[in-house]
Amino acid sequence: MNEIASKGQLRLSYMRWALVTVPAIVFLGFLSGRMANSGYGNRWFVALKKPAFMPPAEVFPIAWTILYVLLGLAIAVILHARGAKLRGIAILLFLLQLAGNYAWSPLFFAEHKVTLALYLIIAILGVSVVTAILFFRIRKFAALLMLPYILWLGFATALTMEVKRLNPTAEALVPPALRTQI
Repeated sequence: MNEIASKGQLRLSYMRWALVTVPAIVFLGFLSGRMANSGYGNRWFVALKKPAFMPPAEVFPIAWTILYVLLGLAIAVILHARGAKLRGIAILLFLLQLAGNYAWSPLFFAEHKVTLALYLIIAILGVSVVTAILFFRIRKFAALLMLPYILWLGFATALTMEVKRLNPTAEALVPPALRTQI
């Protein structure tokens, strides 16, 4: 036997990485959105004019959960590829784009910084494309797992651009006061 590890052992090693990366990425994404009060529960966001191609509110949590699971699986593939050329820079770029992703919701929904959020999502998209290219050179499957995320980021960039265009004074918009009955 010349093998260092059997195929079953290698599969188990990948599964161990995935058992850490998938829940961590999904949880941190949920936490980022929750802390920023993202979505249609945000009075400031509700007051904004939305583009005609804005999906219904229910689409976003489902889409992001699926995308975060795919990202967790993609990085697990790369973490499992020990000794692969470019692995270190690929992991670093992945973490950089993921940190930007987690920062986007607080910037947009909590801070109301539409312009900065637009610049940030463009940067996230660019870094994600470079990351996927590096992933492709390491493990093609990891790059394929990132493809839906990159497509969604392109769509989210278009949404952010259109929200900015439709709401030139969005950053100064004050959300309507809560109504209380006494």
